[in-house]
Amino acid sequence: MKLLLDTHVLLWVLSAPFRLSRGAAEAIVRADNRVAVSAASAWDIAIKQSIGKLTLPGPAERWLPGVMAERGLEWLDVTPDDALGVRTLPWHHRDPFDRLLVAQAMRGGWTLVTRDETLAAYGVPVA
Repeated sequence: MKLLLDTHVLLWVLSAPFRLSRGAAEAIVRADNRVAVSAASAWDIAIKQSIGKLTLPGPAERWLPGVMAERGLEWLDVTPDDALGVRTLPWHHRDPFDRLLVAQAMRGGWTLVTRDETLAAYGVPVA
């Protein structure tokens, strides 16, 4: 299975795994699952840290790549097609980062791992 982690799920994996549902935690550690994080989540984290809404053990640009590598998580680049795919999405959700994750999941056949139930309205598989 191909799993794309929502930003909050990524942060829970890295610093608060007790917040993950049992099913999500098990899916993320399964060796036969491919687990990715969108570059959009890195952007989201950087913005939140820069405005003081997110505290991390260090600057996001140093901390995040290291912990991603330690956990064996891969980066998923944002392509122009991903970005343009947002245009045709219905407005179930207003957060631009979440909308981009939905577009990436739809285009790439990813299951979106999230606690945001609103995202299921797009018809993208969620876990």
